[in-house]
Amino acid sequence: MMEWIDFALWFMIALAALCLVRVVLGPSVADRVVAIDILGIIVVGICVILSISTQKSFLIDIGIAWIILSFIGTLTMAKYLERRKLNE
Repeated sequence: MMEWIDFALWFMIALAALCLVRVVLGPSVADRVVAIDILGIIVVGICVILSISTQKSFLIDIGIAWIILSFIGTLTMAKYLERRKLNE
């Protein structure tokens, strides 16, 4: 069972590295924002995998907090890219 968890963890780390490449090489700002949003989702997946492998449930709480902050950041960047104010 641990082999699959280790494989999943390394796979998620590889996906995070690919997202970081997209953040650096993204042709537009929108591509970079999407890559950062996907990176946040991957980090939550890594937190869940680590929670399963270490039997520590507080990592799930960290993942939930991370995804809430990621969602707020994505909304803020979308408003900025549309040239709107935050209260609109």
